[in-house]
Amino acid sequence: MKHFAFFLTLGFVFFINAIVQGQETWQSKIVFYNDDGHLQYVRDSLGNVIPDFSYAGYKNSDEPIPDVPVVLSIEPVQGDNTAHIQAAIDSVAAMAPDSNGFRGALLLKAGIYPIWGTIYVDESGIVLRGEGDDADSTQNTIIVAKGNSPKQRTVLVAGGNDETKWRDMVPGTKSYITDDTVLVGSRTFHVQKPSYYHVGDNIIIFHPCTDEWLQAIDYGGTHSNDPDAEPGVDVPWEVGSQPIVYNRYIKKIEGDEITIDAPLYNHFIKAQAKSYVYKYLRHKLKTNIGIENLRIDIETVGGTNENHAWNGIDLFLIEDAWVRNCTVLHFGESGFRTHTATRVTIENCKALDPVSKITGGRRYNFEAYTASQQILVKECLATNGRHHYMSNGTSWASDIVFLNCKSSGAYASSEGHRRWSQGLLYDNHKELDGPRPGYNPRLLGLYCRGYYGTSHGWAAVHSVAWNCDVAQGDLIVQKPPTAQNYAIGCKGKRITGKKPPASFDEPEGYIEGSNKDGLYPQSLFLAQLTERHNATGIRNDNRKMALPKTIRLVRAYPNPFNQQLTFRFDISSSERVQLRIFDIAGRLIYTRNFGLLSGGSHVYHWGGKDSSGLDVGSGIYFLQLSVAAQKETVRVLLIK
Repeated sequence: MKHFAFFLTLGFVFFINAIVQGQETWQSKIVFYNDDGHLQYVRDSLGNVIPDFSYAGYKNSDEPIPDVPVVLSIEPVQGDNTAHIQAAIDSVAAMAPDSNGFRGALLLKAGIYPIWGTIYVDESGIVLRGEGDDADSTQNTIIVAKGNSPKQRTVLVAGGNDETKWRDMVPGTKSYITDDTVLVGSRTFHVQKPSYYHVGDNIIIFHPCTDEWLQAIDYGGTHSNDPDAEPGVDVPWEVGSQPIVYNRYIKKIEGDEITIDAPLYNHFIKAQAKSYVYKYLRHKLKTNIGIENLRIDIETVGGTNENHAWNGIDLFLIEDAWVRNCTVLHFGESGFRTHTATRVTIENCKALDPVSKITGGRRYNFEAYTASQQILVKECLATNGRHHYMSNGTSWASDIVFLNCKSSGAYASSEGHRRWSQGLLYDNHKELDGPRPGYNPRLLGLYCRGYYGTSHGWAAVHSVAWNCDVAQGDLIVQKPPTAQNYAIGCKGKRITGKKPPASFDEPEGYIEGSNKDGLYPQSLFLAQLTERHNATGIRNDNRKMALPKTIRLVRAYPNPFNQQLTFRFDISSSERVQLRIFDIAGRLIYTRNFGLLSGGSHVYHWGGKDSSGLDVGSGIYFLQLSVAAQKETVRVLLIK
């Protein structure tokens, strides 16, 4: 029996090592590590290339989300808590910000907070924090949204609460881009009046929606002449309807050449549209706002009733913000929604079980709405909605990353939803249960939606599905005119752009390695982020697909342990680190994301509990620390 246990354990170690070392790995032909250890990108004959998505998230993912100290705490009161919470937020808003721009965190102590109105976090530098997002009100902070006044309101609004789409221009700062062509993925271009600008300026880059550009993209691909299109309703896109707009910062100026902080996610061709730049006035814009550890439960009568609060958390007119460890239940339209929002992270959040009719304009669990850019949605869960993870933001939306997110019970696909959303990345997206019987089996889409909705047409361009798994569903990927979409290393029943199963007849996008294990790097976003933070590249002298030795697990003690295990690890430079713990059967029982850690030694304590806070039993466990695609694993024994 002892020999059997030894070989069982040894077999699991080999299983873990196979995961760690990435046996049978392969690289894409168009994004891969070259001999110098750098990511190399291959452009096609039209200049299309997979862009760098690593600028998405709070502070462009260059800084960890901060832990802001609590400056005020409150507990629930009897009756309506709307004014009670708002008064506390206003008290924090009256405090002076520190050197980092934070006024402090307002802590809502555990309990139930009934509200009949909307809560506004409408000043910069405020963090609204609860004590947890689970259902037990003795340990967690639960906001219960009651009533329907005003009709279909949002429960919690963070930011300046205005849908400006960055229209506010500093007078006298408009200058035209002089390049004949600026290709997708570029961060440099030339301007007519460089003297208008300085390094650090916040600028808006504007590509007009001209007839010449519309001709090049088939007027949006609305299929308005198809037999099932409704005359006068399902129409081609009109001049001026879909400008391409980017919110950026100037990093460098050399002569008339400007370098910006993040790439463009579309081609700029002067013969099609004369694009220009202006300084952004930043009127009413709010920054450095966080929402943490809250549960929002919208009270409904269930079924398809729609007489209740409609949205959970809105991030409107905001920059450098985050939501983490929050759960929203029973919304009608969206659990989490961004609009005129830049550099936002939504992390470890759940948007669950919406209550509404199952039709258009509803059940968008994680919704990037108009003018959403550099949005990172990571480690999230969506259930029983329609479009669980989606860009509804049209041509104002770009660089929206869904990283390691899970979906269950979807009635429709996660997707670019309408009108030229650019630069979407679905990275390790996973469907937990496949298509619903009786519904379209499409569960992920980077494609043409034709006359669907309000002439949605080409709904996603220059967008990527990377290492995604749609169970037994369909993944539809089609090539837009002047652009491209990609599905690389994805799994599903059908991964195609052909009709059927695609709804409209358009060219197939770039598809590679379908239903094939071992795609390297496993995560495109994390590989791009590592590349950007490690300018020397990933050394690959032996032409092996291996990351540098940036992490080392030094010691885990005591081992065996009884109540608490301490382990120390070293990282050679600033990196994002994750801990995962498996049991002897290979089940993942605990996950901890450390975020961005500085180089050096770090210590962590594990108390023998799973991710739900429950004690685990005696036995062998495997602690796996990972940085991007590199992992270190140690076996420990818990004896109780």
